[in-house]
Amino acid sequence: LKGNDQISLDFSTENAALARRIYSLLKKRYNMPASVKVSKGRKLKRNNTYKITYLGDAVGLLRDVQIIDTANINPFAFNKGIPFSLLEEECCKRSYVKGVFLGCGSISDPEKGYHLEFVNNSERHAQDFSKLLTNYNLKARIVLRKNYFVNYLKESEQIVDVLNIIGAYNALLEVENIRIVKEMRNNINRVINCESANLSKTIDASLKQIDNINIIKNSIGLDKLPAPFLEAALVRLDNPDISLKELGEMLEPPISKSGVNHRFKKIEEIAEKISGERNKR
Repeated sequence: LKGNDQISLDFSTENAALARRIYSLLKKRYNMPASVKVSKGRKLKRNNTYKITYLGDAVGLLRDVQIIDTANINPFAFNKGIPFSLLEEECCKRSYVKGVFLGCGSISDPEKGYHLEFVNNSERHAQDFSKLLTNYNLKARIVLRKNYFVNYLKESEQIVDVLNIIGAYNALLEVENIRIVKEMRNNINRVINCESANLSKTIDASLKQIDNINIIKNSIGLDKLPAPFLEAALVRLDNPDISLKELGEMLEPPISKSGVNHRFKKIEEIAEKISGERNKR
């Protein structure tokens, strides 16, 4: 606000490409140049700030894009929501989403986590923006952070969809590549964990089976076992680290995993009976 009911329209950004885009759009759409001022970053690693000031009728421009309420003669009657009458065409919807992202959007490093957000001054705009995103089956939640209303998405697929909507294809491919690598890494870890768990179960079961076999061997002798049980017992003693499935394939004739398990259950019953009789003495 400049006083005397005058409005100055300024755009401020640290993105040089965005500053050039704003300047060219103002000149192309309204045939009116703008001034550009560059401020050097004072702090270490601070980027330059580009300030573009529109030199034409700021109120007229803001009415044209319906940021100022066209039905109100007050030049300071700002719309807090989205002017949906301007977004009837698909290209207009996408352009609006792109503009909101450039104005108040940010995306986190996908290597660390998936998070895309839009920080709004107005609750009404945040609600309208969530409504706009539903056109693309995107469900953005709203959270109050200090005095701002933040639309956010945390699912990688939805973040990719937003990048596609705004035409950020290089960023889209980068996020997709990272997502694929992370999924592959997770799948590999899942398989390794599963195999480790299965190996532990196999070893524990094998040790118990060998204990039962030794109880029988040191008491009545393995030759007292029925032939099918004896065969399974001898193969287990020679191969303590193989699974039941692998053990079954080594028998003559080969039998299923459940068949092998049945034989060792019977061997376990015999061993428990022997141990029980010992305890009674």
